[in-house]
Amino acid sequence: MTDKEDWVDIGSAEDLARTPLKSCKAQAIAIAISFKDGQFGAVSNVCNHVGGPLGEGRLDGDYITCPWHGWKFHRRTGVGEPGYEEDRVPAFPVKVESGRVLVNVSAPSRRTKAPHQPHPLSRKPERAPGPLRLAGISTTVMDMTNPRFSGSDYLLDCALKSAVDLGAETRLIRLNDLKFRACEGYYSKAAQACTWPCSITQMDARDELDRVYDAFVHWADAVIVASPIRWGTASSLYFKMAERMNCVQNQITIANRVLIRNKVAGFIIVGGQDNIQMVAGQMLGFFAELGFIFPQFPFIAHSRGWSHEDMENNVAMVRNSKELADGACMLAKRLLDLAARLIAQDEAPASIERGGRKAQRV
Repeated sequence: MTDKEDWVDIGSAEDLARTPLKSCKAQAIAIAISFKDGQFGAVSNVCNHVGGPLGEGRLDGDYITCPWHGWKFHRRTGVGEPGYEEDRVPAFPVKVESGRVLVNVSAPSRRTKAPHQPHPLSRKPERAPGPLRLAGISTTVMDMTNPRFSGSDYLLDCALKSAVDLGAETRLIRLNDLKFRACEGYYSKAAQACTWPCSITQMDARDELDRVYDAFVHWADAVIVASPIRWGTASSLYFKMAERMNCVQNQITIANRVLIRNKVAGFIIVGGQDNIQMVAGQMLGFFAELGFIFPQFPFIAHSRGWSHEDMENNVAMVRNSKELADGACMLAKRLLDLAARLIAQDEAPASIERGGRKAQRV
């Protein structure tokens, strides 16, 4: 290729200087072109992490911040921010001639990716030998300095104690005790931006939803999610957790990878007001999309309906109901029985094609 052919005209210098950072094409190569302090910079538009479009990010001084997960690269050299200099994206020679910006697409620097320690959650999901394992997820919100009786937590405790009597290991996770961020919509940027493990979990060591991810994907054979009814729906903590589970389901969409195999889910739903069927329906639909299997009669529930505002009686009814306590124990047994059969057969696919749900790269 001749020198003249190496240099590709990507546009008017006056026009490009109006925008600090943007994506453009030089022939078929995606470039992030930047302008600062009277100088243009040109680097690859593809971030080292999971391919985010650098040109759609923002400038932080002389560093381009990826709009997907915040990785930073020098806008002219492509070198990673201080402390991460081994990570580099290709940088291209750039010049201005006769009011036009030219990029030499045949002379980029090398892309280098520093070795990064994989996140513990990224390991292959494989069931460890041992007894059946049941995780209980409490989604009740309360002030723990002034605790109150929770019907859903009480029945969840009954179920977990029963599972221990059946020889299973149990783990109780109270979402109310965990500090974790709400979903920040990485999937809304691009399907590939929603990663496993969750992007937030990878970036923020203080985010404690990793305990739920570990239980669902790696540790548990069965899970029980317990929720109160709040204005006709599950608790706000349930939905905060559920939104963060998109990274589990999305692995099927973008990588044809099933993280939830041979695992069973059931639910405990308790409310002073009605709408049990809608709460159960949402939970069943959502956990089915994650890959969980359900036994016959996958939930137990209690509600006295809209007109019963005497909460003291609602509480007493749940606390003193042998039928509900027995129902929680039988739910745990149904879950464990089905989990044992699934594990013995081990027929669940590790990958699966689902029509109409494939993510397209832009």
